[in-house]
Amino acid sequence: MKICIVKLSAMGDIIHAMVALQFVKKHIPGSKIDWVVESRFKGVLENNPDIDNILPVDLHSIKTDRSGIFKQIKLLKSYRNNKYDIVIDDQGLIKSAIVAKIIGAEIIAGFDKESSREGVASLLYDKKVYMPYHENSIDRNVRMICEPLGIEVSKTEIVNKDRFLFFDDESNNNLCTDYNIVVIGSTWDNRNYPKEKYLEVVNSLKKHTYIVWGSEEEHQKALWMEKQSHYIEVLPKDNLNRLKSVISNCKLLIGNDTGPTHMAWGLNVPSITIFGPTPINRIYITPINKAIKSSSVINHYKLNKKDFSINEIKTGEIIDIAHSLLK
Repeated sequence: MKICIVKLSAMGDIIHAMVALQFVKKHIPGSKIDWVVESRFKGVLENNPDIDNILPVDLHSIKTDRSGIFKQIKLLKSYRNNKYDIVIDDQGLIKSAIVAKIIGAEIIAGFDKESSREGVASLLYDKKVYMPYHENSIDRNVRMICEPLGIEVSKTEIVNKDRFLFFDDESNNNLCTDYNIVVIGSTWDNRNYPKEKYLEVVNSLKKHTYIVWGSEEEHQKALWMEKQSHYIEVLPKDNLNRLKSVISNCKLLIGNDTGPTHMAWGLNVPSITIFGPTPINRIYITPINKAIKSSSVINHYKLNKKDFSINEIKTGEIIDIAHSLLK
């Protein structure tokens, strides 16, 4: 069976969907799985033995260069030559539904009208899956990928998953062998725990800690933290392969609700995810993967970018969880 999954972005969403692959391969061992993804995120998928082909696109660039749409359509039409039995749109957007339709298959599957942020996308699907938008993000992804294939996956199976993020073996000789990681950034400022509080957490744990950052603004925050503590070292900005490698060897990762933080779950590494204006049910809480949430009430359909309640989370709560995980 030839399966094509459309999940274009973002990093955390892609990671939450990838867990389904091991169950597909288990139930349909002869299946071939290809994955359509924005090129800037393809590194997340690389080296996964359950993915046969990564099919990159660059739809994001169309925002600044409208003429690029013709090149992207031509690229998508070339993927049609793979002659898939089923294309599964796990994104649930009009854009991703069009991508699935262009690639084409005997069956195109996606979320039904009530289960998607852009319900009109469901008009392009042959097979539709119901899973309310406010439900756990990982459960939604697993059902969307597995149900059209006749596969049922329990929550217990997801909790007991195999590691599903992989990387080329890159030397970590320049890193110490016993370290934590802190992920200080995310896409919105109000999803970022204050650098001063992260500093307090790191100093309390008294363990060498590497700081992961993305933008130059985050880099400056990281450098400030490094100057304040002899426990902190700022990592250089690196590719996703190297990032997976570094995270896989840490003792504990603490971070905001963002892609690199979710990598810890995919690598079966202990973690604490800090939530402010985003729903805590984006993740699975397990014996080694914990979360802490501010007191704000979340509207899943319209997140509040003015909600800075993450600042109110006390460092002591994070420190207590961290100590229990490090034991």
